[in-house]
Amino acid sequence: MFKFATAVALIGALFAGTAAAQSAKPTVVLVHGAFADSSSWNGVIQILEKDGYSVVAAANPLRSVSSDAAYVSNVVTSIEGPVVLVGHSYGGQVISNAARGHENVKSLVYVAAFAPEAGEAAADLAGKFPGGTLGEALAPPVKLPDGGVDLYIDKAKFHQQFAHDVPSEQAALMAAGQRPIAEAALTEKSGEPAWKTLPSWFIYGDGDKNIPAKALGFMAERAGSKHTVVVKGASHVVMTSKPQVVAELIEEAAQ
Repeated sequence: MFKFATAVALIGALFAGTAAAQSAKPTVVLVHGAFADSSSWNGVIQILEKDGYSVVAAANPLRSVSSDAAYVSNVVTSIEGPVVLVGHSYGGQVISNAARGHENVKSLVYVAAFAPEAGEAAADLAGKFPGGTLGEALAPPVKLPDGGVDLYIDKAKFHQQFAHDVPSEQAALMAAGQRPIAEAALTEKSGEPAWKTLPSWFIYGDGDKNIPAKALGFMAERAGSKHTVVVKGASHVVMTSKPQVVAELIEEAAQ
């Protein structure tokens, strides 16, 4: 009788463990883009964690597509269980490359983000359609020891260019703390993109001045987006200005 009861208990524990594993929510890995940092996701992180998701906001180095993708790939390797990869702006190109070879990456979410085809660069896509004004908003480039340059947005132009729907006081802090991107990263060609084999979701604002809305819509359609959300009037940092709608789409991709 004892052995039978023990066996029943063990079977029950096994099924309970299996059910728990099946119901476990994926870890959400957030990858910021140029001129931003991990704090740009703060509002989204608060919502996701409140809803029971584990979140990692990776510090994207913004040095080159290959090295940045390798870094994010290492972050993914360190996580047990399923992962949803989310990229903003240039971070979209990074997740497109970082996801390759990871069976635990289940979906991709592009937030006002580049989703290049193999052989395309972010700079190519930014200029593919009219409407972008980033070039005229940049500050004088900062020279690097290797002969390259770092790019920043002029602090006086940052609010209107990058984050027009964010309160001015918050935008001023974002401008002061912006992370520069190496120009070479924006001109580096992408590898074979993971969106060809993984389901993807897209969200962007039609007021984006960094990447024209037509370019974002083109990339979403080309990638076969499962659900594309266009936020009326939203800026390039839609995850900062509209964290609820961005978090909702990430949770949809996580189902």
